[in-house]
Amino acid sequence: MANMVLELLSPERVIFSGEIEAVTLPGTSGDMTVMPGHAPLVALLQAGLVVATDVQGHGHRAFVGGGFAEVTGTGVTVFAERALPAEELTRERLEQEILLLETIRDAARSEDTRRERDLSISRLRQVQATLAI
Repeated sequence: MANMVLELLSPERVIFSGEIEAVTLPGTSGDMTVMPGHAPLVALLQAGLVVATDVQGHGHRAFVGGGFAEVTGTGVTVFAERALPAEELTRERLEQEILLLETIRDAARSEDTRRERDLSISRLRQVQATLAI
C-alpha cells in the first residue's frame, strides 16, 4: 500500500512529522479521512482531534484549535492555530480552549458565528470524553 507524509505544525513547533497510511482531520464541514491518492484540496479545520495511523499501524492523536490542511499527491500538511499532542492535553488546557470559544461566541454579532462556536464547544467536550480527561 502506498503511504504519504503528514506534517502537523503549530506556530511554536512541529507536533508530528512522519510517514502515515491515513489521517482523519476535523474539517469545518465534518471529519474527513485522507488516504494516499486523495484529490488535492485545502480545507479549513475546526477545534478537534487529528488522528493518524503510521506505517507500523500505530495511532497518533493531536488536538488542534483550528487552522487549515493542505492535501497534495504526496502528503498532508496541517497548519494549526494551536496544537498539542494528545498526551500533553490536560483538562485545564481544554477548559481554556472552551472558555476562549465561549468568549468569542458571546461577543459575536452574527448568529452564524455563534452557531459555529457552539459546534466547536460541543466538539471540545467530545474530545474531553474521548480522551477521558
